[in-house]
Amino acid sequence: MAFISLFEVIGPNMVGPSSSHTAGAASMALLARKLFPGEIQKVKFTLYGSFARTYRGHGTDRALLGGIMGYETDDLRIRDSLNLAKEAGIEYSFELGEDENLHPNTADMDIEGTKGEKLFVRGVSVGGGKVKIVKLNQIDVDFTGEYSTLIVSQTDKPGVVAHITKILSEEKVNIAFMRLFREEKGAAAFTIVESDEKIPAEVLGKIKENPLVSDIMLVQL
Repeated sequence: MAFISLFEVIGPNMVGPSSSHTAGAASMALLARKLFPGEIQKVKFTLYGSFARTYRGHGTDRALLGGIMGYETDDLRIRDSLNLAKEAGIEYSFELGEDENLHPNTADMDIEGTKGEKLFVRGVSVGGGKVKIVKLNQIDVDFTGEYSTLIVSQTDKPGVVAHITKILSEEKVNIAFMRLFREEKGAAAFTIVESDEKIPAEVLGKIKENPLVSDIMLVQL
């Protein structure tokens, strides 16, 4: 019987032996990369559940690091992502976490940029290569990246959501889903808008004109 490498391509859309542990891991990290505003210098991954138990054998570590560097799930560079990250000057580490309340395929990504930018992303691989982002910084969220996604970081005050919807309506953006996630009333919050079409870049500047909006992230289809 011929030997098959752990990181041979299985199917047309993924590198690695597991849709949950490799393709899903790469997808969630790629989403985190798209959300990050600058050039990544350092990332700490904390793995939970089955990710923590099998991450070396299933290539979850390579997949996560590949996604952070912008590799799609079928990019063959994932096989050598540990070395490629070092060559690119990206510091990385993998730690094991314990939390029985979390989904068994959960990874935290603490990301730092070359200009001091920071972002915390918690992702979950839900099976079949599909993923969810369930936490940004300290706020619980819920989105998949399967739609064009606009994430508005704001203070939870009256009028902000109305401002966002007004701008989107003026730009004729068809909203598939729109939800507000917050720490508590009046505190930091995220409005997350998902659309099944591309969101015009022009909306970003217009939305940010509201003084209660601190930052905007956009992931396009």
